[in-house]
Amino acid sequence: MRTPHLVPRLRPPVPHPAVRVTVVLALASVLLTALVALDWHPLITLDGDIARAAHRRAVGEPGLTHVFRVLTDWVWDPLTMRLLLAAVAVWLVWRHSAWWLAVWLVVACALGTVLQQALKAAVGRARPVWPDPVDSAHYAAFPSGHAMTATVVCGLLLWLLRRYGAGAVVWRTAVAVAVVSVVGVGLTRIWLGVHWPSDVLGGWLLGALVVALTVLSYERFAPCEPTPERR
Repeated sequence: MRTPHLVPRLRPPVPHPAVRVTVVLALASVLLTALVALDWHPLITLDGDIARAAHRRAVGEPGLTHVFRVLTDWVWDPLTMRLLLAAVAVWLVWRHSAWWLAVWLVVACALGTVLQQALKAAVGRARPVWPDPVDSAHYAAFPSGHAMTATVVCGLLLWLLRRYGAGAVVWRTAVAVAVVSVVGVGLTRIWLGVHWPSDVLGGWLLGALVVALTVLSYERFAPCEPTPERR
């Protein structure tokens, strides 16, 4: 009796960790956007409770509130962040002739801005309104443009540092600055009463999603360019 030939069963390919992270970020972003658009009561209630508590503190501590206004209007402002990324793109072209990488960064930041503005228009969420405001902002609330832009720019810059083999001290310092910037800008927007907490969370999630998609698309489609380690 002949023994039947056994054909080994091939396991399905395991998704790359970055792909899994991207999928999780996309699902979380879609879910939060849907809950905000549908005015899901538990979320709206939690947003209101946190926003009111933060506003009371902001009114009662004008000195700290002034510092937060300076940080959010000048240091962590979306324009400042975009100019920083543009300067890095120029440096990549000037010092390393990394044209594709520079273009990828600029396009990613631009597409992130388009996504942000499109969602603001589509969701149309009103900003908090206070009888004694400590700051003001215009246009729709969701997602927070400050939080999303800071996440996109800081995330892309950290990816660049990792790609170009930054030393341990530089890497740890950059991570610390990025975390303080991304978290700090989100908290200041809530403190100043111009965003609901879920606006900031949405900005963080969508910004991280833009970074993940940028990294995946660059590694998959961009031509190979020299890095300092390859020269």
